[in-house]
Amino acid sequence: MDLQSYLRVVRQRWWIVLATVTLALGVAALATVRATPQYTSTVTFFVTIPSKGVSDAYQGGLFLQQRVKSYADLLTSDRLAQSVVAEDSLGLTANEVQSRVKARAEVDRVLLSATVTDTDPARALKILEELTSQFVRLVQQIETPPGADEAPIKLEVVSGPRSNPNPVSPRPVRNLTLGGLLGLLLGVGLAVLRGRTDKTIRDGATLSRSVAAPLLGQIPYDDAATSTPLITGGAAQSPRAEALRKLRTNLRFVDVAEPARVIAVTSAVQGEGKSTLACNLSIALAEAGWRVLLIDADLRRPRTAHYLGIEGVLGLTDVLTGEVELDDVLRQWGNGSLHVLPGGSSPPNPSELLGSKAMADLLNLLRDQADIVVIDTAPLLPVADGVVVAVQADGALLVSRQGKTSFAEAITAAQSLQAVGARLLGCVLNMVKSVRSEVYQYQAYRVAELSRQPVAAPVERVPATAVGMPGEQLNRSALGEATHEFSDLSRSRG
Repeated sequence: MDLQSYLRVVRQRWWIVLATVTLALGVAALATVRATPQYTSTVTFFVTIPSKGVSDAYQGGLFLQQRVKSYADLLTSDRLAQSVVAEDSLGLTANEVQSRVKARAEVDRVLLSATVTDTDPARALKILEELTSQFVRLVQQIETPPGADEAPIKLEVVSGPRSNPNPVSPRPVRNLTLGGLLGLLLGVGLAVLRGRTDKTIRDGATLSRSVAAPLLGQIPYDDAATSTPLITGGAAQSPRAEALRKLRTNLRFVDVAEPARVIAVTSAVQGEGKSTLACNLSIALAEAGWRVLLIDADLRRPRTAHYLGIEGVLGLTDVLTGEVELDDVLRQWGNGSLHVLPGGSSPPNPSELLGSKAMADLLNLLRDQADIVVIDTAPLLPVADGVVVAVQADGALLVSRQGKTSFAEAITAAQSLQAVGARLLGCVLNMVKSVRSEVYQYQAYRVAELSRQPVAAPVERVPATAVGMPGEQLNRSALGEATHEFSDLSRSRG
């Protein structure tokens, strides 16, 4: 993977990075709030030795630099801590005093500093004052030769002891900054790891390469699709509706030399939105003036009647078994350009029924009377129904869902169509997470477009009705010539 691929993976899984950074900041903030403030007191010693000349001064300096390193260890020694505890009632043990003391010797210098850290600033200063006194006394005692009155080394306090009124710990800014950086690094790592192990399809180009078919459309995810699955009413001017119109255009020009008039809409597994897409594609085609027939051939789970709000108790199954005539179950929807044949009863043998001569005859009958026939079929991998229908159609449209359909499922579905000689027209990536900037651009374009259009009088929509149902009063002039042709066709079949 190159840098661009890594960036794309992180952008697709931005929520992982955001969640990790938020969690890390929360942990850092909690640790900062619950931490006990720590205060420090410091003192600095200057170590010197009397000298009588330049040579002595140089040799003495080298000697003192070595001595200073030893004095740093002496500041944190058990002996000095016990002396501090013995001389003053601090309420601490020698080990507790020793753990609070830090010493640092300046490199190549004769300066020595000591720092005492405690939760009480007053006690930290008191410990340091006693430590300073006992340390000077201990050095003099150790460095004084036997029989001599004073030590050849002299310690002088050049800074302190002084107390810092501000706590040195916790440091909120530092803790939150480190927490955010660690969360960011961890989030990016998790996002990349998730991307490398994710076997689902994330973009249209990958889907097209996997199934070796052109990408005809990418339908964006719409939160409102659950309550309003159809691109009608307010949803007709949404990014989802516009994407379906692009799919309509691409589908009509996918093969100009051999246009597909009977299209099977299928998917690898269930839950990829193929039935909704079949309904909306039929609506988009009808809006463009095509005479469209939508057939629900997913006889195990028929859904088109539910989405379109029409009666679906009787339908394709009942026509194929000879129980009813076509004109009794063929439904008109919308302005008359779209007709729907619901799935009807659930048969015990859907595959055999869809592959029967009656199904072939029915498609041949409807093929010449409609501009386009859209067939909603069953998923390809669980059952053979979809393959049986795709063979009889002019071509199949394979629908995959972003983040749900795996590479293996899409490839296997395409191979199952190729194995029986079915024509794969192209693929569609459904429920695509849109980039926010693209949504803003579409909305801005729509606002500009509507601002230039005059206000038109509302047009009354024709409700969905059934062709040939008893007691029905159809306004033939309003429905147009398409309704006459379907009605004449249905009645002449007998």
